[in-house]
Amino acid sequence: MGQEANPAPEQTPTTLDNVDELLEAARYDDIDDVISLASSGVPLDSKDSQGRTALHMAAANGHLGIVEYLISRGVDVNASNEEKNTPLHWACLNGHIEVLTKLILSGANVSVLNSHERTPIDEAVSGGEMDVIDTINATMAQMELSGVAIS
Repeated sequence: MGQEANPAPEQTPTTLDNVDELLEAARYDDIDDVISLASSGVPLDSKDSQGRTALHMAAANGHLGIVEYLISRGVDVNASNEEKNTPLHWACLNGHIEVLTKLILSGANVSVLNSHERTPIDEAVSGGEMDVIDTINATMAQMELSGVAIS
């Protein structure tokens, strides 16, 4: 009897299930699953049926480690979902100071409008997150002082 050769590992085809797994891992701060899915070939910029990315989920839930990992892997910090919300909209709405600072320093647009004509700052105001506004202003000032172009 002949022996069968072990085939080389194949890249996992990207399916809605893989994308949902990626978004769930980001939502629940499971960096190991995020890394595992990425290494199996699931693109980190994948969007679910509502246009959400792993960065949206991590930003909305304040998971700085996953946000940093995704940004270091080159995901779009200004990705928008069906309602044109960016990860920064969600971080501001939920008052996640460290995450929104990282997003802004990584090039997130603070003046982008969602489908309700609201900026991330508008979302912070509506959520009563006044410390978010202070943080955005301080981060913008820090960037101006260091000569970084601000969008």
